[in-house]
Amino acid sequence: MKGPARKTGGVRAKTRKSARRRNAPKKAARMYRTNMRDVPKVEGLKRKDGWVDMQVQFLIDKKSAGADHVVGWTVLKPGARHENHRHHNCDEFFIVLKGHGHIYTDRGEEPAGEGDVVYSPRTCWHGFNNTSNADVVLIWGWMGAGSIAASGYEVAPEEHQGTMSKRNGPPVRRSRLGRER
Repeated sequence: MKGPARKTGGVRAKTRKSARRRNAPKKAARMYRTNMRDVPKVEGLKRKDGWVDMQVQFLIDKKSAGADHVVGWTVLKPGARHENHRHHNCDEFFIVLKGHGHIYTDRGEEPAGEGDVVYSPRTCWHGFNNTSNADVVLIWGWMGAGSIAASGYEVAPEEHQGTMSKRNGPPVRRSRLGRER
């Protein structure tokens, strides 16, 4: 008799614990606020990982706000670019606030300029190349990941010349970036 009673008691205990967790008061939601002047530029972004001469700030992310997404600000000086890349674990959008250049797509490069809004669902190859003589400013976000590591960031090393194979899409050889900022 002790065996079945113990088993039943264990199930009851688990049920009571689950009910307590469900009924436990949740942490109050808290607003996060910062100023762009107070947000440091991300350091350690490497050319070999597709970050070519970019100035990147993570305005909202897991580290700063506990968020499961990222809102970022990027300045691309003339000649700077974010190589063709994709994210396995999140979607990305960006808005060109200032300047113009080319976006990388699955069809090659296409012109992009002020006011353009671009959405790339997860696993969709994308990037941006500042082909102009002036700064390009982008505001962007990752939906579904609060850090580089969580985004499943992947860049194809052969894409570093800013061109994409129009025959078969991105090459198979890849480099994965899995570190926190």
